[in-house]
Amino acid sequence: MISVHRSDDRYRGGDEVAGIDTRHALSFGPFYDPDNLRFGPILACNEERLAPGAGFEEHPHSHTEIVTWVVEGELTHRDSAGHSTVVRAGDVAHLSAASGVRHVERNDGTDPLAFLQMWLAPLEPGGEPSYTVVPGIADSTPYALPGAGAMLHVRRLTEDERTAVPDAVRLYVHVVRGRVGLGGEELGPGDAARITDARGLAAVAVAGPAELLVWELAG
Repeated sequence: MISVHRSDDRYRGGDEVAGIDTRHALSFGPFYDPDNLRFGPILACNEERLAPGAGFEEHPHSHTEIVTWVVEGELTHRDSAGHSTVVRAGDVAHLSAASGVRHVERNDGTDPLAFLQMWLAPLEPGGEPSYTVVPGIADSTPYALPGAGAMLHVRRLTEDERTAVPDAVRLYVHVVRGRVGLGGEELGPGDAARITDARGLAAVAVAGPAELLVWELAG
């Protein structure tokens, strides 16, 4: 079964005065929809846009796996475990909050910043926080989150190129750029598909190149 969720239907959050524009795909903060709390282990999928100089000052997280994908610009990350880095387009950043960590996320550059941030529930609570960045991840190198029973696949397609998507109990597909045909549906930038019991599906780039993120979920 495929359930398509359009970019225009996302709940708008953030703080316009502070230069923060956020679009939420699932219930988050003051936005509560009892029928849209999570999809498998995925707790949040937020599109974030930060103006130059804007950002999220130090704040806490715990018992959450946070994966960030920069679309354009550069994201500065600092945390209470001593990590400090700049995340760029094409990098996968993974913060495992474990028993607790505090961090800062900012646009310290001169250009606008856009990124996608996905929160997943761990299979087991606790542990020590960690932070990992995989620079310029390749399409052929999935990123595993065994602690959440999940695998992230990046797909960058040329026009009319087709790629198989994994057979899985659940798939969460987010289109970053371009237009994608999937299971009889066409998705544009910011659109997502939530798929259960995926078997033999393929995605194809429609009318130009496309970039999509595919979460393969065990449960």
